[in-house]
Amino acid sequence: MKLKILGTGTAIPSLERSSSAYLVFAGDYKILIDAGPSTVRRLLEFGYTVNDIDIIMLTHFHVDHTADISTFLFACNYGMAEREKDLLIIGGQGINRFYRGLLAVYPWLLPKSYCLTIKSMPKGRAEIGDICVETDRVRHNRESIGIRIARNGSITFSGDTDYSKNLVSLARHTDLLIADCAFPEKKVKGHMNLNTLSRVVDEAEPRRVILSHLYPDWKAFKGVLHLPYLMGEDGLETEI
Repeated sequence: MKLKILGTGTAIPSLERSSSAYLVFAGDYKILIDAGPSTVRRLLEFGYTVNDIDIIMLTHFHVDHTADISTFLFACNYGMAEREKDLLIIGGQGINRFYRGLLAVYPWLLPKSYCLTIKSMPKGRAEIGDICVETDRVRHNRESIGIRIARNGSITFSGDTDYSKNLVSLARHTDLLIADCAFPEKKVKGHMNLNTLSRVVDEAEPRRVILSHLYPDWKAFKGVLHLPYLMGEDGLETEI
């Protein structure tokens, strides 16, 4: 497997960091985790289009994680080439209601020439081809989920969350944990800082950790990141 980070930022506009979005290459599948603002453009910058994506997984429905879903689905119908291959969108509780809401505002998103499946998966395990996807609820919004993708290795995405035993279970011995670490020291409900993340890492023992969903507070941080933490950057690519 391979990971390409499209966005490590938040809802605060930034020239350095786009909002949350990650592209996972797992066997024959290209999986988009979250689709914050500018995700479709980010895909183009790195040589991909919406028609390359097989699966979209949404950790929750906040705008900085989902704003480009509308752009994505519109481009599938009215882009340079109409999409023909199937698309699967997976999310937590309320994903079907979320999609119906988008259609109510933008009826042009209804697929023209491809099959779209919406799957609610607040907690569970699914085999998709030769990959395994696991989800569980985490502590942010009612619909928030953490995600683990496995194929000859594993990547776990915390999504936005506070400390969560479910996240610890999902991330246990994972090869790579992409962790919400919104602030280095300040503690905000529903997000992790370095102290909170350290508790998760101590219990889950992931092999590597990349920090993401980074607020501007990180620019002024003078502390030392403890191994195995790596500061996430847009465009970062890594093999699993």
